[in-house]
Amino acid sequence: MTTDYDPIAEQYQRSKQQPWRHCIECHTLMELIGDLSGMSAMDVACGEGFYTRLIRQRGAARVVGVDLSQGMIELARQQEARHQLGVDYLVGDARELSGAEPCDLVSAAYLLNYAGNRQELQAMCDGIANCLKPGGRFITVNCNPARHFPTAPSYRKYGFETTVTEEWREGTPIRWTFHLEDGPFDIENYHLDTAIHEAALSNAGFHTIRWHAPRLSPEGSSPTEVGFWSTFMDHSPVAFLECVK
Repeated sequence: MTTDYDPIAEQYQRSKQQPWRHCIECHTLMELIGDLSGMSAMDVACGEGFYTRLIRQRGAARVVGVDLSQGMIELARQQEARHQLGVDYLVGDARELSGAEPCDLVSAAYLLNYAGNRQELQAMCDGIANCLKPGGRFITVNCNPARHFPTAPSYRKYGFETTVTEEWREGTPIRWTFHLEDGPFDIENYHLDTAIHEAALSNAGFHTIRWHAPRLSPEGSSPTEVGFWSTFMDHSPVAFLECVK
């Protein structure tokens, strides 16, 4: 598993401002998360804390953000120093989560797609399950494991592109290229299909597993170009997942 975000931490932070991240990704994920009043939460692969802060603002009483990248955690701690929401940020590996007090919710924006094989995916799912109370939920947005990326349409007008250069099989890399004003940067995901995800989650102890299609926010429903979001919505590169332990 390769997830070296340190060199691109600041660029990735700015990519969160692309319209699709607000109108689709954030809208759908936060609708699935719902009201967290008085609950405890852990945001795994938290990056610079974008969703971690939103979860705290949704009323969660205790929130911890965890990321493998020291650079990302430093950005998150800088935000915490400015806004003082009462969020703790820790450097940690999702495959080795342990020792934390079990919580009501674990969230993760783009974690499972960094597993290059079944063993890494299982370790992630086990780590997440270990952090949850019985009845606790795991909510995530993930590179869509049902999408055949070699034949995916162009997503360039949304600010990114996906590329596959190897034979499409279990573990094939998927390169995401994000286009910012000062130039592009790349992130690499790996393909593991829906059945492999569901098996790993089930083995980790999740008894309810539901996939959700993306939802378009009211804010994004009236763009200047008619049908602007149709390619994204009809051939979604991302999928949302809700699991109960």
